[in-house]
Amino acid sequence: MASPSTIWILSDGKAGDVAQCVGVAEALHLPYEMRTVAPKPPYSWWLPYGPFPPKDRETHADSPIAPPYPDIALASGRRAAAYLKRVKKASGGKTFTVFLKDPRTGPGSADLIWVPEHDKLRGLNVLVTPTSPHKFSASRLAELKSEPFPEIDSPPAPKVAVLLGGDSRHHTFTESDQKRFIDGLRQMATDDQAHFLITVSRRTPADLAKAVEELAISGGHYFWAGDGPNPYGHFLAKADAFVATADSTNMIGEATSTGRPIHVFHPSGGHDKITRFLGTLEQLGCVHPFPGPMKTTTYEPIDATPVIAERILADYSALHHAGTPSSGEEHPAVTVETRKTD
Repeated sequence: MASPSTIWILSDGKAGDVAQCVGVAEALHLPYEMRTVAPKPPYSWWLPYGPFPPKDRETHADSPIAPPYPDIALASGRRAAAYLKRVKKASGGKTFTVFLKDPRTGPGSADLIWVPEHDKLRGLNVLVTPTSPHKFSASRLAELKSEPFPEIDSPPAPKVAVLLGGDSRHHTFTESDQKRFIDGLRQMATDDQAHFLITVSRRTPADLAKAVEELAISGGHYFWAGDGPNPYGHFLAKADAFVATADSTNMIGEATSTGRPIHVFHPSGGHDKITRFLGTLEQLGCVHPFPGPMKTTTYEPIDATPVIAERILADYSALHHAGTPSSGEEHPAVTVETRKTD
């Protein structure tokens, strides 16, 4: 079996895209090199459909895709799609190309494309899973769980990690939404004796961030205010359950890697893709409504990252042995069995 030894990660630097690519690269257990693309207007407006930026051609010494080329090029993000296709051509077809999420230019954009189930792109070289790749492998979660963290370890169970997103293109936290969210937390703390581990995002409305911080102080919960190392990974590893907001699909997907119940709050707005995503997870027994009673039902953890890594290695080997990627038929869809612990 042919084995790769070098990886490029191509992106425009967006944190979410980089995190997904790094998670897959780490699952391949190979060193990787970051290659950041930064096309200037008007080319940045046209990508991935328009002409490739002349100054970024591989013949320029300072090009982000200057050779020598890697065995595998892994990319994510609209602007990176064009660069990935350029790498394939410039390497004489030798670099195996992988794109995470829909490149918007069809299944021929890379040797292998991964999309979440709620995206519509399909093809023999398109791998589909319920959730997205990330950096929190089972072994990493086990390490984080064993690491002492007094602020998280001290409170008694049940410990509920509150993963609070905020306003986005598709969602808005109105005053009514904010009140409903805070009231739901208070109800869960009273009815279920929940102890909260709370983190907010840059998108969280200031009034809502202040309200959850005040709730944490008055109720003896842990609120991470952004000082010191980010405890998010420890939240995932140590929580008995989660409360997450529907706008934060990446955090919801990462929480499914724990097998613990996720209570989803819906702010105003929405999008068909997010509805399909949450519908799939509801069918799998992963998510439950919030506000609402705290659930203790668990399920087999879902982690798309090793599935993607396995498919990359299989298709890479097939490309080098037969000159064409495998169809992927030997890689069945992820299945999840639910079980109850209450």
